[in-house]
Amino acid sequence: MTPQQNLADAVRELMPRARADLAELVAFASVADPRQYPVEECEGAARWVADAFAAEGLRDVRLLDTPDGTQSVYGELPGPEGAPTVLLYSHYDVQPPLDEAAWTSPPFTLTERGGRWYGRGAADCKGNVLMHLTALRALRAVHGGAGDGAAGAGLPVGLKVVVEGSEERGTGGLERYAEAHPELLAADAVVIGDTGNFAPGLPTATASLRGSTTVEVSVSTLAGNLHSGQFGGAAPDALTALVRLLGTLHDEHGATTVAGLAADQRWDGVAYSEEQFRADAGVLDGVGLVGTGEVADRLWARPSVTVLGIDCPPVVGATASVQARARALVSLRVPPGVGARAAQDALVAHLEAAAPWGARVEVVRGGTGDPFRADTGGPAYAAMGAALREAYGREMVLAGEGGSIPLCNTLRRLYPRAELVLVGVEEPLTAIHGIDESVDPVELERMSLAEALFLRGYAAAWHAAR
Repeated sequence: MTPQQNLADAVRELMPRARADLAELVAFASVADPRQYPVEECEGAARWVADAFAAEGLRDVRLLDTPDGTQSVYGELPGPEGAPTVLLYSHYDVQPPLDEAAWTSPPFTLTERGGRWYGRGAADCKGNVLMHLTALRALRAVHGGAGDGAAGAGLPVGLKVVVEGSEERGTGGLERYAEAHPELLAADAVVIGDTGNFAPGLPTATASLRGSTTVEVSVSTLAGNLHSGQFGGAAPDALTALVRLLGTLHDEHGATTVAGLAADQRWDGVAYSEEQFRADAGVLDGVGLVGTGEVADRLWARPSVTVLGIDCPPVVGATASVQARARALVSLRVPPGVGARAAQDALVAHLEAAAPWGARVEVVRGGTGDPFRADTGGPAYAAMGAALREAYGREMVLAGEGGSIPLCNTLRRLYPRAELVLVGVEEPLTAIHGIDESVDPVELERMSLAEALFLRGYAAAWHAAR
C-alpha cells in the first residue's frame, strides 16, 4: 500500500469523526454581531476550535483578542531546520441564517439529507475548519503523532494555523492584529480554506477575488409625506426617484453601467457555461441572465452592482402617500485591476449626478475591500495541483470568485513573497450565505486528503524552486 493510499484510508476512516465534530461546531450560532446573537456563541466556537487544534498537537494555541472585539484562534508546530512554513487559514464566524423558519431543518443543527450535511456554516466556513483538522489527523494517524513538532505528524514543513472570528462581518479584526504583529502570520505558503471547487468533483484553485464596497444612498424630495390623491401626479415621490436613480446603474441588458468604471474585461481561466450557471444559481425557466459577454467575464472579471436593501413602506400597512424620503443599500463588486476606493468614488459620483427631478441625494460610504489576484506560477500551486490530482484523479483548474476575503490583501502586503493558495469545500451547491446551506461530505473527504498530500509534498517543491 502506497503512502497516498494510507492517507486516503486514514481520511476515510476519520469522516464519522469529522461529521460529529462539524455538528458540534455548527451548533454554535457564531454570528459576529451581538445585536443578533449573544457574544457567548462566538466565544464558545473559538474555544472549541482552539481545543480541537491543541488536541492535534499544535503548540502555543491561544485566542487572539483582535481590535474589533472578536477573537481569532492561533497555533503552530515547528518544522525541520531550513523547512518552509505553511499557514492554514479559515474562519469560524458565520452569516446570520436569515429566515430560520424557511430552513428545511434547523440552521444550527447539522442534519444529513440526500447525502449532504445541512447547517449554517457547514461549508462556509466550518466545513473548511474540519478540512484542516481532518488533514492533520490523517497525517498523525499515518505518521504516528506530533511529539516532535510538525515532523512527528509527517510534515516536512513548519505549520501555523489561524481561524478568524469576524470574516463575515468584515470588521477587519484579524487584518489589524496582523498589521500590529507582522511576525505572527509570516509564512512561505498560505492555504486559504474559504473557497471551493468550480463544480463538485472538479478540483479547483481560486485565482482571483473581486473586491467589494457598499454605499447607502438616501433620496429626499418633500418636507413630509403627502396624500397621493391630493398631490400625486405633480409632487415628486422620493421612492420613485430612488427607483429611477438605481435603474441608471444597469443598462437594458442588466450590465453594470457606473460612469467611469470599465465593464468590458475578460476572464482567461476556466469557462462557465450558461446552462451550468443557470442550474447552479437556480434561475427560473424563462428568466434571462443579466449582463453581456461570457458568464465567467460577468462573474469574475467585471464590476457588478447589487441593490441589497431598500427602506420604504411595506405592502401590508402602506398608506396612500407620496413618499418624502427613501433609502437603499448598494453593493459594488470590484474586479482585479480596479482599486476598491476608486470604484467607490465612481459609484458615489454616479449616484450624485443621476438623481431625477433635482431630488436631493446623500451618499454615505461603507467599507471597501480591494480585489485580489493570485500568482499561480510558484511551488505552492505546483504542489497543490499535484495533491488535487492525486485526490481527485483530475487536473486542477483555475477559477475566479465573486466574493472577497479581506485578509488576502493584508497578507500579500505584509508577506509579499508568500504564495496564497485558495481552496476549500464550498462548491456551487453548498448555497453559502443562503437558506439550507450544506456541504458534500465527499468534497470534504477529498479536500482533506488533498490538503494532507499538499502538506507532505510542498517542501520538496519549495526546495526545488529555490
